[in-house]
Amino acid sequence: MTVPSRPGSVSTAAVRATDLRKTYGSGETAVHALGGRVGDRTAGVDVAFERGAFTAIMGPSGSGKSTLMHCLAGLDAASAGQVWLGDTELTRLRDDQLTKLRRERIGFVFQSFNLLPVLNAQENMLLPMQLAGQRPDRAWMDSVIARLGLRERLAHRPYELSGGQQQRVAVARALLPRPDVVFADEPTGNLDSSAGAEVLDLLRSSVRETGQTVVMVTHDPVAAAYADRVVLLADGRLAGEVHQPTTDSIINALRGLGG
Repeated sequence: MTVPSRPGSVSTAAVRATDLRKTYGSGETAVHALGGRVGDRTAGVDVAFERGAFTAIMGPSGSGKSTLMHCLAGLDAASAGQVWLGDTELTRLRDDQLTKLRRERIGFVFQSFNLLPVLNAQENMLLPMQLAGQRPDRAWMDSVIARLGLRERLAHRPYELSGGQQQRVAVARALLPRPDVVFADEPTGNLDSSAGAEVLDLLRSSVRETGQTVVMVTHDPVAAAYADRVVLLADGRLAGEVHQPTTDSIINALRGLGG
């Protein structure tokens, strides 16, 4: 069922935004990627993502969904408003502080895998932790590797892995530091339907079995149906939510947005 979007409970939010706005350019040529004019006032985006939940962000092309994720993850600076990761306000941090926070408290899974070809699977998994000066918890690492079915592939380089296996390595890389939030940007975009379903199952199981928080941007209603909740955007503003989504309920909601 589609309901009006609401900020959610601050106490249970892993990441949240208040009056978030992102504008490119200025004057008459300004593009409001997030927020904009509502009647006679300027309004931003208020949204919260609960801990231990799997949330998808969807909307028509140009709706601002990727911009929202990039601002929430500290990859792009907001023009106005606030972003909080737990009790830490990202929008007040310096670049070096943001870099440290992303390494230690945020995991990323991208469409393009972003594996280094000169490193094997295990080395790619551990690279962010090494850069942060951290050592993996061996029991947790063994559990993640087993869950992702990568035990026999640890010594293989990316070119020796299928697309689905490469994305599983990327998921392991995101999960190993036990981040506050894993952000996934079109994680199944380069995969066939079978490999994509495997990756989505893994993300969902990481939420249900280990309490991980996952926020995923996708254009695919089938992928979004794996989530607990879908946040809808249109023209840079929140346009509703779908709870306990199904593929059909998501498609119907997107039709209402012109998506």
